[in-house]
Amino acid sequence: MSDISVKINIGDGEGFIVKHGTALREALPDIPEGVIGVESDGRLYGLEDPIDESGQYKLLRLGSDRAMELFWHSASHILAQAVKRLFPHVKLGIGPAIKGGFYYDFDFGEPISADELPRIEAEMAKIAEEDLPIKRAELSPDEAKNLFTKKKEKYKLELIEGLDERITTYSQGEFTDLCRGPHLPSTGLVRHFKLLSLTGAYWRGDERNPMLQRIYGTAYPTAKLLRAHMQRLEEAKKRDHRLIGRQMGLFSFHPEAPGTAFWHEKGLVLFNAVQDYWREAHLRHGYVEVRTPIVLSRELWERSGHWEHYRNNMYVTTVDDVDFAVKPMNCPGTVLMFTERQFSYRDLPWRVAELGMIHRFEKSGALHGLFRVRGFTMDDAHIFCTPEQLVDEVRGVIDLVYEVYARFGLTEVVVELSTRPADRIGTGEMWDRAEEALKKALKLSEIEYEVNEGEGAFYGPKIDFHVFDCLGRRWQCGTVQLDFNFPERFNLQYVGSDNESHQPVMIHRAILGSMERFIGILIEHYAGDFPLWLAPEQAVIAPITDNQHEAALKVYNDLKAEGFRCRVDYRAEKIGRKIRDAELLKIPYMIIIGAREAESGQVSLRLRKSGDQGTMSLDELRDRMKREIHG
Repeated sequence: MSDISVKINIGDGEGFIVKHGTALREALPDIPEGVIGVESDGRLYGLEDPIDESGQYKLLRLGSDRAMELFWHSASHILAQAVKRLFPHVKLGIGPAIKGGFYYDFDFGEPISADELPRIEAEMAKIAEEDLPIKRAELSPDEAKNLFTKKKEKYKLELIEGLDERITTYSQGEFTDLCRGPHLPSTGLVRHFKLLSLTGAYWRGDERNPMLQRIYGTAYPTAKLLRAHMQRLEEAKKRDHRLIGRQMGLFSFHPEAPGTAFWHEKGLVLFNAVQDYWREAHLRHGYVEVRTPIVLSRELWERSGHWEHYRNNMYVTTVDDVDFAVKPMNCPGTVLMFTERQFSYRDLPWRVAELGMIHRFEKSGALHGLFRVRGFTMDDAHIFCTPEQLVDEVRGVIDLVYEVYARFGLTEVVVELSTRPADRIGTGEMWDRAEEALKKALKLSEIEYEVNEGEGAFYGPKIDFHVFDCLGRRWQCGTVQLDFNFPERFNLQYVGSDNESHQPVMIHRAILGSMERFIGILIEHYAGDFPLWLAPEQAVIAPITDNQHEAALKVYNDLKAEGFRCRVDYRAEKIGRKIRDAELLKIPYMIIIGAREAESGQVSLRLRKSGDQGTMSLDELRDRMKREIHG
């Protein structure tokens, strides 16, 4: 294999030829300062990694987004090395880079406490100061087994079991870890880090396996970047949707229904405001809304393929000796509705939307507020169209996605195209046609996108939409997926212009993802300070004394008749207390009525974000609120 050559192209250069398997450090003629690796077709290479494919390579400089994956991965190994020095008998689990940092799982035998984290940090600092080179090595499975048997690393041996390919390790000083890589060239590049927490985690995520201890951390190339990240984390704590949800009385969780939210009256107002806008936008874009049953027979889930591939995540019951399952997805029900009619090409596209309640079994350790639940409302839609309509339909979904996100103040969007996975159905020709259709739709819509090679669904390629909140956190929400599976499994047909039967194309798509998770994102994005149209309570009317109750009631009735969400604070409290309480509840409009306002028929307006606005007539107040809501 070493005699085979590969061609490397860096940027706009002419490229050069190297032997297959040459380490990147040796392959690059001159390594610019700050370069720690390269990227090609989504794959990352460290300077110690061999180049095994011809292609276009992009230099990765320290601090760039993709380079941070190498940075955090190497930081996790420094953490493991420090722990191993301090606790020689510890057994190592795994330690990947994650969004915003890294973690490593350990079996300490006797659990340690978070009080040990500063001591571990200090040892990490020593390892960074030693500036140890990080060296890559390839071993056969037998060599790897012998190495980690000597080290008494039972979890590493379990990972090696079943591997028949050559295995890579990375070493720094006395520390060697089983790892695919890639990594930084040395430990000296990781000098600014912070260990964040110590939690429990089942080995390989399986509750039947031993409970390990997971140490989370973060690291950045400079102290300034680390401080900025820590400030973002502090701000994120203040914006935690679970905390704000309790403070504002929006929702709660109870052990009687684990993983499912109880929506309180104010929370349901917010939920309905999001839902009402969703409905209005979809009707405007030519969708019809349907509702399908929550419990459907096993036979249906076998036909759809979910029983085989998704059974462990489904809630199953038996009625009259027949197996049923609570739906984990809406699509099979929609497909049954398609089979009820004889569709002509003139009837297509058929755009069908459903706000369907679905249930998926999530392990208790994975549950997290509204972000990870067992019961949630999916803002689903399915489009059945002819092959000729496919590109235009995908473009229509793209337009709707951007329109909806803009309404919620989420204006920064990143788009990903995920292509055919190794485990898939359908012919190569079908996949070529589907991927080209998605690429064409993105090009015509002038949308830049990233490519995730091999990350499509088993039944078709997809486009995913990621939004960024005010803290710069990235959330995957919307998706557009092409499906060859269902039309074939359910024998879906329409009559074409040639009077012959044809199989339609099916598009699965969601924009918000799930209502619960999206509302959680909104709560943290706005820190509960919602725009007026979303606020559960849009205004509180505060009479200064009992003498103004009648005038306050008149204002309330007038605003209520216009559809505004408001109430009167009749409490026998001083006006300052009423204002402070309204501020804590994040109510946008505070309408103050004293003796002068009651006599003149006017109101004094105070806005939560900008303070006193002076006095105005009730008509002026109504107009102002309408303009703010409708633009």
